[in-house]
Amino acid sequence: MEFKTVELDVREDINNKLEPFQKIMEAISNLQKNDVLILHAPFKPVPLYGVLKAKGFEHEAEKIEAKHYRITFTKTGGK
Repeated sequence: MEFKTVELDVREDINNKLEPFQKIMEAISNLQKNDVLILHAPFKPVPLYGVLKAKGFEHEAEKIEAKHYRITFTKTGGK
């Protein structure tokens, strides 16, 4: 079985003072168990961790450079 991976970069949105929350929620809306969202952000989106945990996701954050974090969210629960 193949799992889906969605990659989303919100650094430009945040730099332009745009709220990327809705874009992130849309990106995860069709993800099934074991699917992955790779999120690129300028900082660790700590509040998002709790929101996505409640939706069945675990996360792993990696600092790429000063203002670039790659956070991998894997759906481990839910449908």
